Amino acid sequence: MSTASVTNVRTVQQPCFDRMVVDLNGPLKGYTVRYVPEFTQDATGNTIPVLGNARLQVTVNAPSYDSKGNVTYNPAAKAELSNVAGYQTFRQVVYAGSFEGSTSIGLGVRARLPFRVFTLDGPGSGTRLIMDVAHFW
Repeated sequence: MSTASVTNVRTVQQPCFDRMVVDLNGPLKGYTVRYVPEFTQDATGNTIPVLGNARLQVTVNAPSYDSKGNVTYNPAAKAELSNVAGYQTFRQVVYAGSFEGSTSIGLGVRARLPFRVFTLDGPGSGTRLIMDVAHFW
């Protein structure tokens, strides 16, 4: 498991894709991103409604709290982590929680489009998980 914690989730529009960035305060030990038929909340398995015709489940192998249990990421609106109104591909970004050392984020998109995921070091000792979803095939 990661010694890093999630500290922020943000989005930005680019000419050919919409981008989501997950900021961490240390090195990331892993992640999983996949299309799912429905997005569910960690631990409970309850379905979380997500706008869009397709849903991506993003699981970051890092909690949203530190080693002492202090929260490092607590979004004010779990159903809308970032305002994506007017984005070409993104429809909604939701927070499903942090459970047993992992943080789950649901990304509602216009359609089941190609995506890429990669990490970047920085700033400082932090890491960024970058996810780009194309506007078109």
